[in-house]
Amino acid sequence: MREVLETKRKALKINLDEHIYGTFAEIGAGQEVARNFFMAGAASGTVAKTMSAYDMAFSNAIYGAEESGRYVSKSRLLKMLDHEYPLLSERLSDEKYKKRTFFAFADTVMTLNYSKTNEPHGWIGLRFQLQPGAECNDILFHVRLLDSDASLQQDVLGILGVNLVYAAYYYHEDPQAMIESLADNLSVGSVEIDMINVSGPAFDGVNNRLLNLYLIAKGFSSAAIFGADSTVYQPKDLLYKKEVIIYRRRYGQKAPINKEKLTTAIEYVKQNENAKDENLVVLTEITLNNLLSEVDGAINLDEIMHRVDDLLSRKRTVIVSNFSRHNKLAQYLNQCKPKSIILLLNIANLVNIFNAENYGANYSRELLSYISGLFSKNVKLYAFPYFSSKEGKVITSQNMPSSVEAKPLFDFLITNGYVKDVVS
Repeated sequence: MREVLETKRKALKINLDEHIYGTFAEIGAGQEVARNFFMAGAASGTVAKTMSAYDMAFSNAIYGAEESGRYVSKSRLLKMLDHEYPLLSERLSDEKYKKRTFFAFADTVMTLNYSKTNEPHGWIGLRFQLQPGAECNDILFHVRLLDSDASLQQDVLGILGVNLVYAAYYYHEDPQAMIESLADNLSVGSVEIDMINVSGPAFDGVNNRLLNLYLIAKGFSSAAIFGADSTVYQPKDLLYKKEVIIYRRRYGQKAPINKEKLTTAIEYVKQNENAKDENLVVLTEITLNNLLSEVDGAINLDEIMHRVDDLLSRKRTVIVSNFSRHNKLAQYLNQCKPKSIILLLNIANLVNIFNAENYGANYSRELLSYISGLFSKNVKLYAFPYFSSKEGKVITSQNMPSSVEAKPLFDFLITNGYVKDVVS
């Protein structure tokens, strides 16, 4: 079983390792990571330089401007690493550094503002060697900071940074342990890691898609998005201001995806909603909630990865999630600030939503909360009709059964265009 060291002990162990030496460059939340190394003692054994180019003019002079105008971004993080890492070998060439393995740590972060109106998040990365003079390796990840106080978020960032440096040097041979250790000494619910990417010789053979599935399995993230070229996307980078169509499926669902049926449905939605291809993102979802809720918690990630790769081979963009309810998915997607969201699902899902037996004693309150969360933003739902052998007819939104108490609410959604049928 892995021993979980306190943050100070981790930092001290690194400080006392005469081979680990590098730079800390932090923007946006103070110098919380470097502070932990200084407070642990013996920091001169690890810290070559620490800096924070907090003013944008200084930051641009050092790292260059961001054309997108977004400074809390992967692009900014990479520019910081690209600038800081080479300086180590350029400036530290004396004999006493020959046995050093260099690293450059960087983060660009936005913590909660004074008015508490922003969405705190950040990019964190480490570029490091495992042998003196060897090729470098990268670990990059994106976090959402969930505490309701900026100082708590700063503390979380400081712990995350120490965990990252420690994981890189002591857990790189075990990627799952490396990911687990990123959350060491952090309170549950304080942070979400929604994307991670590793590269370099230390990670030869490591599948980044599998690592991101592991984030979901361990509860560090709610979803992961993979592109047809196997790219792992940070959700907001992909979906911001886009028109999103998402086809929902549960992992292990028996009925196969009918490619022709799905293509026809997507074209119908595009025409009906006047969605433009150049601004459209179509996602095929695999939900794991039925697996994650199992008692033994055992999940065959390789098997899930095989299913993901099968969809990617068909040029699909795939989202794997742990959302059991559609309103949770809609709320997750809305965090990415898309232009619109269309959920594609079978009419049987709607029957379940408007069936009182699927709720508790406070049925009406639960249903209102569900519908409010689902349609609070620019979300619409398109349903596939199906033939019911029991009823002897095709079931659509116009004739589907619903509980008597829910019928007026369902009629309101139909009348106002929130729920529509896929017409083939």
